[in-house]
Amino acid sequence: MAAQTATATMKAVVIHEAGGPHVLKIQRWPKPKPQVGQVLIRVKAFGLNRSELYTRQGHSPTVTFPRVLGIEAVGLVEESPGGEFNKDDIVATCMGGMGRMFDGGYAEYTCVPASQVMVIKKKIPWEQLGALPEMLNTAWGSLFRSLRLRKDDHLLIRGGTTSVGLAAAVIAKNLGATVAATTRKPDREAMLKANGADEVYIETGSIADEVKKRHPGKFSKVLELVGVSTLKDTMQCVQDNGIVCLIGGTSGQWTIENFYPQDVIPTSICLTTFGSSPAGFLAAPIEDLAQQLMDRKFPIKIFTLDQIVEAHQAMEDNSALAKIVVLVD
Repeated sequence: MAAQTATATMKAVVIHEAGGPHVLKIQRWPKPKPQVGQVLIRVKAFGLNRSELYTRQGHSPTVTFPRVLGIEAVGLVEESPGGEFNKDDIVATCMGGMGRMFDGGYAEYTCVPASQVMVIKKKIPWEQLGALPEMLNTAWGSLFRSLRLRKDDHLLIRGGTTSVGLAAAVIAKNLGATVAATTRKPDREAMLKANGADEVYIETGSIADEVKKRHPGKFSKVLELVGVSTLKDTMQCVQDNGIVCLIGGTSGQWTIENFYPQDVIPTSICLTTFGSSPAGFLAAPIEDLAQQLMDRKFPIKIFTLDQIVEAHQAMEDNSALAKIVVLVD
């Protein structure tokens, strides 16, 4: 009898239990085998996202361990059994259950549905391309699908030094909108202005009075990235018929106890959210948006796969001051 073929393995970051960055373990892990309708991607880079941090901390009850995290990845097509892509096509993917329902991008290979894969034709370095999928999916989607941003809008980005906040500022400014952003630290004002902000507010948790002093007419649109802890104050920064899009949770608070809508949402102001999806990702003009970010020299901090613990610690500490990208090679 012929000996059985050993199962192919790959290098991956695996989480076996919730905890701090140290629970991310680099080990050999079974290399996925794609079926028809799936694509096996040789991962070259991936960005870190706060949803992965929350999953690592144990705040995603539907995620079971062990699991390879990572809701996005960029790389080269290794196999496409259904013929949707050619070998070595440069591709990007995100969402659709990656890193949650099935193993994600923190590995040498990831296997995803073909329906959530985008071919990238523009020549973009891996460290820059790795920053883009989920960040631009969220920034573009929240600005144009949720906020319905127009060039005559006055936009406030609350939580402006997050990667999504910085990307949103670049995109909104390129559209022609007037952009303001918040930060807790005054020394980050120059970075915000370099990425499209016309003015900066120092985040104290309560900026509505300052907004009324500087802009009696308030803002027509607000992108709320801090979360529900500042939502009531944010709603006081919006003009009549304005829109607030709540998408972030950098404060770590996700719910409002004893929520009384009439006490939080002023008359005529709309409150909405944005949820990432593969369909939204495929609809976003990723390559055009990538050029906008590159023109601004958008800040990126690079780690290697072996430095995944340090990368997660930087994300948790908010010390990167940039989009964190992990190179796999």
